[in-house]
Amino acid sequence: MKVFVAGATGATGQRIVAELCQRQIPARLLVRDINKAREIWPVSNELVELVTGDVGNVDALMQAIGDCTKVICATGARPSIDPTGPYQVDYVGTKNLVDAAQAKDIQHFSIVTSLCVSKFFHPLNLFWLILYWKQQGENYLRASGLNYTIVRPGGLKNDEVSGILVMSKADTLFEGSIPRQKVAEVCVESLSQPAAVNKVVEIVCQSTAIGKDWPTMFANV
Repeated sequence: MKVFVAGATGATGQRIVAELCQRQIPARLLVRDINKAREIWPVSNELVELVTGDVGNVDALMQAIGDCTKVICATGARPSIDPTGPYQVDYVGTKNLVDAAQAKDIQHFSIVTSLCVSKFFHPLNLFWLILYWKQQGENYLRASGLNYTIVRPGGLKNDEVSGILVMSKADTLFEGSIPRQKVAEVCVESLSQPAAVNKVVEIVCQSTAIGKDWPTMFANV
């Protein structure tokens, strides 16, 4: 397995890469600024290969994916006054990456989106319809014919918080938070769990939850 990671320099993306490295899984990272990326992942890290580019061009993405067999997409529009940001990143960028993955016969495509993407009147959609465009990206992936896992986390926390990981079906969790590290673990685990194929999983951490193993959590979704 070799994994292509889009959004690798983001807060969640960095944790995904770290999780891949911890498991000794080689990764190819799509980055815009190679020098900034080298500050995070030095040349001495033989598991990590950097490639410059973005999700705006399908042909360039196909070249960037190279010999990778699986994809994790952790891209997301940054806060901006540009009203087209979520459309360009969360929909068009996802669409381009899915098209490139199809052309490269990628075995599995995992993507990080968000809880509540199906709630059009959610307050987050006041920010240029960010949840709406994430949902359109999800829909495009689901219709692509690729094996996929859509990971919808609750509110993202940079630090570890107390609680047990809870995994549920689409449109069943509407509140809660989760450390980015847990999101990274779910994404990486989804690449090798048969029960994760073609699933939408919503994830949060809850203090009263009962811990379960990975096969059981994915199978119950």
